[in-house]
Amino acid sequence: MASNLTIYIDADACPVKNETYKVAERHTALTWVVSNSFLQVPRMPFIKQMVVDAGPDEADNWIAENCDHHSVVITADILLAERALENDAIVLKPDGKAFTKETIGAAVATRALMEQLRSTGEQMGGAAPFSQADRSRFLQALHEACVKLKSN
Repeated sequence: MASNLTIYIDADACPVKNETYKVAERHTALTWVVSNSFLQVPRMPFIKQMVVDAGPDEADNWIAENCDHHSVVITADILLAERALENDAIVLKPDGKAFTKETIGAAVATRALMEQLRSTGEQMGGAAPFSQADRSRFLQALHEACVKLKSN
């Protein structure tokens, strides 16, 4: 029996697409791979691709307009995460950590502060390299999110 669970991948820079496909198949979750350009995706009936117009927020807009309380959104984009949470979606970063309604305000504020510092020419360190532990944490978090949504 198919579930009404839907996964949305903010796919242009997502390092865990293959892991998402595996979990989605296990949970019979419709999975949208949303990007600004064509990406190779597996030819499986539950995987759909949406290539949006070029533009910095087009993929985000499409995901935010389509996700709901039956959705898991996978993104590292804080502003998309905020919009998805407003639609009651579960939002996971590629490292498996969740954005929540309780933590999104601080994340948005930190993003704004970092953007302001960068605009002054301040040199900042980048994100830590993506690790196998991040990948494992993501797999577990996505599985748990799917179980939670299917039980609702």
